[in-house]
Amino acid sequence: MLESRQYRLTQRMTLAARIIGLGAVGFVLTLYIGWASAEYLAKGWEAITAEVIIIGVITGIGLAGCIVSWGKQRAAGILLIVSAVLAGTNIPPVPPLIPHDVRVWLIVGLPRLVAGVLFLNSWRLSRGL
Repeated sequence: MLESRQYRLTQRMTLAARIIGLGAVGFVLTLYIGWASAEYLAKGWEAITAEVIIIGVITGIGLAGCIVSWGKQRAAGILLIVSAVLAGTNIPPVPPLIPHDVRVWLIVGLPRLVAGVLFLNSWRLSRGL
């Protein structure tokens, strides 16, 4: 009985982490694609700068973590936590968006951190089954 209860808990944690992670990464990816395409249409290839590439790589790491979560929860948790840390330290201030401060990380990084911690806890609990 205890094992089935622990199994249900790990399944719920995994589901919650997937929903939070995909929602956070999908939100940022939507913002990023819209902003980058508008900049590209306005400026052409000059719009592709180091900041655009950095944000794309950080978002790609988060997306990779969400995709990997169906196979390896530990790797997904690590990728999402790395993505959250990078989002907090490397997001440059972009004029049309919110100025660089804690609010940016709360919107972009915190959900990834929560999802990563949930994946790691789910992985740890599933090892005990």
